[in-house]
Amino acid sequence: MTFTEGGNFEGGRVRKGSGGGKAAGATGIGAVLLIAAAYLFGGDQIGSLVSSFVGSGGLSTISGGGGEAEGYVEDCTAEEANTDRNCRLSATVQSLDAYWAETLPAQEGIKYTMPAVLSFEGAASTACGQANSSSGPFYCPGDETIYIDVSFYDLLQSQYGASGGALAEEYVVAHEMGHHIQDQLNLLGGSQDSGADSDSVKVELMADCLAGMWAGAAATTVDPDTGKTFLEPITKEQLTDALSAAAAVGDDHIQQASAGYINPEAFTHGTSDQRMYWFSVGYKDGTIATCNTFNADSLDPPES
Repeated sequence: MTFTEGGNFEGGRVRKGSGGGKAAGATGIGAVLLIAAAYLFGGDQIGSLVSSFVGSGGLSTISGGGGEAEGYVEDCTAEEANTDRNCRLSATVQSLDAYWAETLPAQEGIKYTMPAVLSFEGAASTACGQANSSSGPFYCPGDETIYIDVSFYDLLQSQYGASGGALAEEYVVAHEMGHHIQDQLNLLGGSQDSGADSDSVKVELMADCLAGMWAGAAATTVDPDTGKTFLEPITKEQLTDALSAAAAVGDDHIQQASAGYINPEAFTHGTSDQRMYWFSVGYKDGTIATCNTFNADSLDPPES
């Protein structure tokens, strides 16, 4: 989506860091690239699979709990947010903060707490293990931090066919914020199960739905600092871009691209159709209650 002309975003919300290394224990939208492969080919081959995505190098420690970092994304304008990925990340997080600070108490009676956000290059050491840019963005409940390397968006397009675009990138951030909301609702749990109806899939599809809720309201969510709405109304093309990103990280799509076949018993994030559907459920006047996939009769889109 396009940030509203004349908007300004304070710096200091998103930390920046860099390093090099390999990924382990990631949970989030990009983790499906590694987790699905691990289930498909077996844990003894996960190292080579990780290396194919990540490469190698020495680890530079960056702690999500207030450790070393290179500073923060600085103040930026709406015009910069529409062109610069780190500025867009910071602005998107601030839009998500404003939305959930109002929505979570109104719908669940819970006060919203802001997660930390780290934009890193190379690798980061987290409470959930070591993360690498190629493992994709993820949320770590252990330190309540969203980790993201914005170069992941290029991988999403080049290797998995996402169409790109600003809203596609914002969807990824909103999905990770969805995991933080689930954490506040005590819905994340510790399940590492797999399968088409597994709790892992339900967690991921609910995060997609929560992301859709934010997207549906983003053009009417007002920045309390400027009095302007954060974003302009979503166009049909932008919505298509977001749905394309959701489809690109479907278990079936990733498995087909990586292994040449689909294994539903190894699903951890949901199919492409499911991910697009649940994002749409949230986008079309969804609520936290309607997004709760644990209470859903079916995870599949209704037959037309």
